Amino acid sequence: MTLASPTVAASMPSPQPMPPVPAPAAPSHGVPLLLLAMATIVLLYHATFWGMLEVWSRSQTFAHGFLIVPISLWLAWRQRARLVALPPRPSMAGVLLLFVLGVVWLLADLAYVQVAEQYAATAMLPASVLAILGWPALRLLAFPLSYLFLAVPFGEVFLPPLIDFTAGFTVGALHLSGVPVFRDGNYFSLPSGNWSVVEACSGLRYVIASLALGALFAHLHFRSTRRRLAVLACALLVPILANGVRAWLIVMLGHHSDMRLAVGVDHLVYGWLFFGLVMLLLLLLASRWRDRMPALTLATNQAMPPPHGALRAAVKAAAACIVIAAAWPALAWRSEEAPPPERQTTQLALQAPPGLRLVHASAPDWSATLAGAPLRLHATYRQGPSEVSLQLAWYAHQARHAELLTHQVTPFGARWLPLGQQTRSLRLPGRTLQVRETVLAHGGERVLVWRSYQQGGVLTASPALVKLLLARGKLLGMRQDGADIMVSSAYDELAPPPRARLQAFLQAALPGIEQALQGVPHAP
Repeated sequence: MTLASPTVAASMPSPQPMPPVPAPAAPSHGVPLLLLAMATIVLLYHATFWGMLEVWSRSQTFAHGFLIVPISLWLAWRQRARLVALPPRPSMAGVLLLFVLGVVWLLADLAYVQVAEQYAATAMLPASVLAILGWPALRLLAFPLSYLFLAVPFGEVFLPPLIDFTAGFTVGALHLSGVPVFRDGNYFSLPSGNWSVVEACSGLRYVIASLALGALFAHLHFRSTRRRLAVLACALLVPILANGVRAWLIVMLGHHSDMRLAVGVDHLVYGWLFFGLVMLLLLLLASRWRDRMPALTLATNQAMPPPHGALRAAVKAAAACIVIAAAWPALAWRSEEAPPPERQTTQLALQAPPGLRLVHASAPDWSATLAGAPLRLHATYRQGPSEVSLQLAWYAHQARHAELLTHQVTPFGARWLPLGQQTRSLRLPGRTLQVRETVLAHGGERVLVWRSYQQGGVLTASPALVKLLLARGKLLGMRQDGADIMVSSAYDELAPPPRARLQAFLQAALPGIEQALQGVPHAP
């Protein structure tokens, strides 16, 4: 051992001097200002963010929001060394963007469009980064800030097409499997039993969860923009196709087990197990093409000298962000008037249209589910052998969760189910009228419903225009009353929809309806 020691010592290379380790970057004065501005925005718009949290807590579809926020904070925390090394470069574009987002939030708040409120309030956070720290900081935090948008509860608008696709895919796969099936909208019958595709079977929750997971995986494991987009596209499309396969497998399992399996709670359990397996295979396949991430170097943490006057500009930008952000909740509070006192009017008065005879003034077989307590009118008229029902609902004053357009779980009652919806344009004497057409079904019965709205004296079938008119009325002190006009007629499932019957009724009755709504006292 003693003889070997000199040999070993001689073979060891002489120690090389270690490169100097750069001192940690001094904290950027812009970061505390940014944190102060962000905390102020969250505090000012706490009601909007709290509304998001309430949706997460009651909806399994959007429960992933509880994970999105901490993941975004963790991703931003990983960039802390590079962030504090960046000198603040305030941008006027961020201040202007914050102003525009405030306007959007105000209009959405006055019109009670919750999802637009939430997107606008969330977008104020990256806008404040741009305003106070500038474009380099925004590029550095681009993904953590963008990932926050996945926490906004949005996606229910895709339920109808997803349900329709799942039903069509399942029926097509059953035909290819040799199983006889009859489809009626989202319902289909097999010799072994009946099935239906409802919201829980649409696959929306799978798509949203897959998109959130796929976006995070692509950001952490890929550098190429093209590969990241490819992973996102797979994360969006694969769950839709997999949900169709899942629905087909569940129906086949129930069919071959004489409806003993996959018809209760195990239905959902099989669905989540299948989704988990699909996502695992998708991520394992994507990981084979992941990019080699560059090694982090300490040199990136060296602080850059701030431009002259950068701190003063950052203070001004932070102050401007706080002032602009505070202006819109104050305007919303001033525009929200107290409900006017109850009026003596207890019913709508409507004369029978020319050529029509009033049959009864009670609700028809179907009745729309409405929020709040609007003034309502039900009437059924007869012309020859056919009958047409009219439903009017009038809101003198609209408040949150008690307005003309409020999301309802069963908008047409528990008995009737919508088969299809579209917007139709009608040519009436001297005007063109847009209506929203819906076909309701219950067994072999069908009801054709045409729906239009009158908001602030304007007749339209566009929900977006209704909301804009309501926001304008609240902001400018104009008319805020709104009416829901619904005409319907029943028919047999083998007969063509009675569109000509409804158009003739509207041609005769619409002037009287507008006159009746105009005659009801309304707030200015």
